[in-house]
Amino acid sequence: MTKIDLRKYGLTPRFEQEAALYEGYFTARVIEQHRELYKVVSECGTTLATVSGKFAYDAVDNTNFPAVGDWVMIDRADDSYGNAVIHHVLRRKSIFTRKAPGTTNSVQILAANIDTVFICMALNSDFNLRRLERYLSIAWDSPAVPVIVLTKADLCDDVEQKLAQVSAVNAGADVIVCSSIEENGCRDILPHIREGKTIAFMGSSGVGKSTLINRLMGEDLLPTGEIRDNGKGRHTTTYRQLLLLPNGGIVIDTPGMRELHLDSGDLSRSFEDIVELATLCKFNDCSHTKEPGCAVRKAIINGELSEEHLHNYFKLQKEIDYDGLNFRQREEEKVKRMFGSIAGMKQAVRHAKNKNKRR
Repeated sequence: MTKIDLRKYGLTPRFEQEAALYEGYFTARVIEQHRELYKVVSECGTTLATVSGKFAYDAVDNTNFPAVGDWVMIDRADDSYGNAVIHHVLRRKSIFTRKAPGTTNSVQILAANIDTVFICMALNSDFNLRRLERYLSIAWDSPAVPVIVLTKADLCDDVEQKLAQVSAVNAGADVIVCSSIEENGCRDILPHIREGKTIAFMGSSGVGKSTLINRLMGEDLLPTGEIRDNGKGRHTTTYRQLLLLPNGGIVIDTPGMRELHLDSGDLSRSFEDIVELATLCKFNDCSHTKEPGCAVRKAIINGELSEEHLHNYFKLQKEIDYDGLNFRQREEEKVKRMFGSIAGMKQAVRHAKNKNKRR
């Protein structure tokens, strides 16, 4: 049987080194998730898997469980004797999360180990700068590289005006404009895709994520839907899945989201203009509401900053639980639980490498 080259699925030396710590297990990547059941790919092929009882017992919260894009350690590489069992999730290099809809403290993982995230927003009734700021805040915290994709330009009469509005809040992210009836958008996305690198498409339902992925795949693999007259899109993707692209990249398709409540976010990047102005305020603890010498309020009066932009900054600040942990802190906490410290993990990796050399 021909073995699968997991490097095509994004396996890097960093993950290989950590995987070497778990003798007797097989390295695999999660490519689909259906509630508590996962489909994973190892060098022997794909198989279904569930987490072990000990894994579930030791999990602190939902973020400890596997997600699409995760690298995991399983007890078998095929399902000849039943589903494989996931015993460990390797440290993530990035993670995209949100607060689960309808809850105040439960966190939902959208995808893991992403290199580039394409934030899709249609140039029709879906156009919403405040929502874009939310996505950018999560993306910069992930820490995947965000790229803004403005879809359905053929349905918009003022593309240049909307593009100027996006440029005012894009926080340094590249911006791509594409049409639902032309191929130019897909062509402009291609330079951002590289072999062994993982991309993901995020956005509301009906903005054209599945259409773009179908074009990248070269076939109508995913069902597509349109935004309804009421401005809400139809859910065409109902679960997350990871696919290999013909050019060697990897793409994660995620369901459209009508709600996007922040669990954590990097406002210093998505609201960089406000953060920089705040350093010029007279008082270090300026609330940017009514204090004298406030550089932020002055910028609003002078027309250099919009009131809506500042209001959304305040709103997202309140929404983010700053007592919680951001992505990097969560990964450090996981390492401490397993190895005692980052240094302890590095020592374990060196020990495993030396052990393999002696064989």
